[in-house]
Amino acid sequence: MAENTSQGLSKEEIGYLRRKKAAEKIFPFFRFIILFGLGFVILYPLIYMISCTFRERGDMNDPTVMWIPRNFTLNVLKETLDAMDFPNTLITTLMLNVGCAFVQVISCAVTGYGFARFKFRGQKLLFSIVIMMILVPPQVIALPLYSQFRSFGIGSLSVNLIDTAFTMYLPAITANGIRAGLMILIFRQFFKGLPRELEDAAYIDGCGPFRTFLQVMVPNAAAAFLTVFLFSVVWYWNDYYVSASFFTDTRTISLMLRNLDTELKQRLFDTVSADISPREQIVWKEAGCLISITPLLILYIFLQKHFIEGIERSGIVG
Repeated sequence: MAENTSQGLSKEEIGYLRRKKAAEKIFPFFRFIILFGLGFVILYPLIYMISCTFRERGDMNDPTVMWIPRNFTLNVLKETLDAMDFPNTLITTLMLNVGCAFVQVISCAVTGYGFARFKFRGQKLLFSIVIMMILVPPQVIALPLYSQFRSFGIGSLSVNLIDTAFTMYLPAITANGIRAGLMILIFRQFFKGLPRELEDAAYIDGCGPFRTFLQVMVPNAAAAFLTVFLFSVVWYWNDYYVSASFFTDTRTISLMLRNLDTELKQRLFDTVSADISPREQIVWKEAGCLISITPLLILYIFLQKHFIEGIERSGIVG
């Protein structure tokens, strides 16, 4: 059959067909190698966390232990959970960080919709400020914000908001929280991609701008809301710089993870000056990292489909 198909073809054409056939056999192999290597690089930290979490700290000094613990134990995980005071810390994190993420999604959605659909004086200037919110790091404005929250108000009516939830909720309510500029941009791009006929039909039926936004635009932007909410939750969940700037007593998961060494030494050895080798401390640190990311991994597993759809429809890829 191959001889019949090759009849009437020039030597160049036959050589091209042979090279193409060889490439079709070789390419899947190289594709597997690339994907396997990329997957290993991405999953290596997670695999290492799991391996260290369930081994004794003495195994860290054993060069024969690579991935599978020689002495499997749950003590490291229990000690880390106790040191982080995980139940209370989780509740505080949900009320503070996840609550701020939810509020910020609403404020950024309203702001993004305004930039996408309405024309007003100073629109370009204000949108330039939104872009600057993306470019300017939070460290630049941390000191002015601290001074503002330290004496919030005017004259004798000022109050100290440091170490209160208002330091996180007030920026979120005003669409000025963590990475708020990027969220406004995502909503703006998404709403600009929706047909104006939806709003025109709502206006004809007697809906005002606010009612149109709630009853028409929000249901059609469900994927964008979910995407931005997941982004916001992750950024607030992982934040420790902003939280550490405004809180002294409030403990979130990221702050507890940052101070895990001190908490562990105090609870396990009754002194913060306990002499523990840095290599042995790795088991507790990796356990703390695994504990901190587990809620986010569970959330992403259940919302993965909608998250990818929202990314594709928001216009921030490609």
